Amino acid sequence: NLRCIGEITDSWFQAGVVLTSGVNSVFVLGYSGTIMVHLGWIGGVVGLVLATAISLYANMLVAKLHEFRGKRHIRYRDLAAEIYGRKAYYLTWALQYVNLFMINIGFLILGASSLKACYVLFVEEVTMKLPYFTAIAGFVCILFAISTPNLSSLRVWLACSTILSLIYIVVASVLAAKDGMNAPPRDYSIHGTTASKIFSIIGASSNLMFAFNTGMVPEIQATLRQPAVENMLKALYFQFTIGVVPMYAIIFIGYWAYGASASTYLLSNVSGPVWVKAAANISAFLQSVIALHIFASPAYEYMDTKFKITGGAFELKSLTFRIVARGGYLVISSTVSALLPFLGDFESLTGALSTFPLTFILASHMYLVAKKSSLSSLQQSWLWLNVVFFSCMSIAATVAAIRLIVVDSKKYHVFADV
Repeated sequence: NLRCIGEITDSWFQAGVVLTSGVNSVFVLGYSGTIMVHLGWIGGVVGLVLATAISLYANMLVAKLHEFRGKRHIRYRDLAAEIYGRKAYYLTWALQYVNLFMINIGFLILGASSLKACYVLFVEEVTMKLPYFTAIAGFVCILFAISTPNLSSLRVWLACSTILSLIYIVVASVLAAKDGMNAPPRDYSIHGTTASKIFSIIGASSNLMFAFNTGMVPEIQATLRQPAVENMLKALYFQFTIGVVPMYAIIFIGYWAYGASASTYLLSNVSGPVWVKAAANISAFLQSVIALHIFASPAYEYMDTKFKITGGAFELKSLTFRIVARGGYLVISSTVSALLPFLGDFESLTGALSTFPLTFILASHMYLVAKKSSLSSLQQSWLWLNVVFFSCMSIAATVAAIRLIVVDSKKYHVFADV
């Protein structure tokens, strides 16, 4: 959640809450199906624990570089430019925007899934398909983007987002636990041919890294009061301890309750009172709208800055610009989401193309370059190992994600009702 750069007043706890809200976004409803189903109990549990530790370490490296060379770096791309030069600014900028665009596609898919799940509760003969709900979700996101000019006007919505997250996490966990206690023995085996299992495991590993990282640590750290590095480290400790408990709970309960049949949208699996499920689905939809706006805001702000749009929410010039620019961005995003609505595949692709490079490869190499004179040979070797390993993982995960999208596209056809 980006705040107005320059307001250096936030406590470490505020930043920790923001980070925790990020890991417990509506994406948590999909991890039982996109991670655990492909890794099983042993692989899933070990993978989540390792991903938590590795992600904490990588984010700590970035946080420690915040005050590099005697000044604060409030954007990831500014930090990269300070260490490598101007060309790195544009490369990092591109990686960040690819990351945010792919995350937004995921929010649109989940928002559409929540609307469809709510619709199915009240309609016996289902006639509307998922692409229609994607269009509705996109339209609502456009209205929200037009009426919310910048992140400083989002503060009340951030509190709403936290409450909405609690609603769908508690409801999904309780109903899934109830189903699990009343269900016969479940199938926890990993299905598919040997080749498909290998690609699915690589894709799920990419999803693990996607679950914890946004590539926006410097931007969040920019609003922290001094000492900024120590406060950010406290916020990260909070995120990766207390903050991951709700996510762990819903992932493990969902997989325990439904096994290999766990959906990529857990509320589609659960049974219970219609009004409770409807409330959870509506909460998930509204949270996806707010979260999408947060992650799309860097793109919105870039367009506003480039075209010097500074007017109020309903000033004609700025309103017209937001309708065209933000509306266009979301129409493109919604079209891609409806065209290929494969959530797990897009999580894998996002992790491969941007999460691995931004959070692990770039973070390790930046720290190596910036602190080389003070690092031992063992520490340098460790950082180089991280760079090489995650570079290989990024390549493998990209291949696996593209293969999964191609396979699913052939299986379901475009604009599929999954």
